[in-house]
Amino acid sequence: MKLTAIDIFIIFAYLFSTVVIGLVLKKVAQKSKSNYMLGGNKLPWYLLGLSNASGMFDISGTMWLVTLLFVYGLKSIWIPWLWPVFNQVFLMVFLSIWLRRSKVTTGAEWINTRFGKSIDSRLSHGVVVFFALILCLGYLAYGFIGLGKFVMIFIPWDMVQPYIPFNVPLEYVPHVYGITFTMFAVFYAVLGGMASIVWADVLQYFIMTLSAILIGVLAMKAMTVETLNVPDAWRTPFLGEILIRSTGMELLTK
Repeated sequence: MKLTAIDIFIIFAYLFSTVVIGLVLKKVAQKSKSNYMLGGNKLPWYLLGLSNASGMFDISGTMWLVTLLFVYGLKSIWIPWLWPVFNQVFLMVFLSIWLRRSKVTTGAEWINTRFGKSIDSRLSHGVVVFFALILCLGYLAYGFIGLGKFVMIFIPWDMVQPYIPFNVPLEYVPHVYGITFTMFAVFYAVLGGMASIVWADVLQYFIMTLSAILIGVLAMKAMTVETLNVPDAWRTPFLGEILIRSTGMELLTK
């Protein structure tokens, strides 16, 4: 797949925007630990919501939702409400208020609030910090390889190699791509702290939402010349008699 000029422009515009976000919010993050870790507790709820929603965009989740749509039709829109939606609502309504009132900035600090500052709590605090670092490194190691292989599809190494002053074996190309794009994320996250992460996520959310709409329009246009052979019940999100039968009401009537 070949990238056009507009594709390359969008990629560089996004990377440039993340750098600007990190530089602009650097001074804000330097004011205090609370500003760095929590945005000074001044980030609006809707920005936090969009930031969280941005993190819900991923290729695995998209494939899962498309599979549900294929199997269950439009009724599949109710399935995410069984877990992901109410999980986020519970965290926002209960856990976030609880943590805000505790005046802590990290999960490790919460241990001291909950159990005091004894030797046991300090040891537990250290274990949590150590585990968080290992987990973070594990996520980075997992993410940048997958990202690199994904980027290779759209940006073949043959296009980039002439501009690189050194030779990279083909098996390590995903590593180079992954490290390159990961460094942009590390840059704005380290400089601007939580505020820059949230604003970068909001930017990503709008880009991905616009892309999803455009892909949907292209898919609908493609289906206008084809016939979608599905049952009539596939096209409606309402359950009707199906819900009655599935809940056992049919057995009660017998």
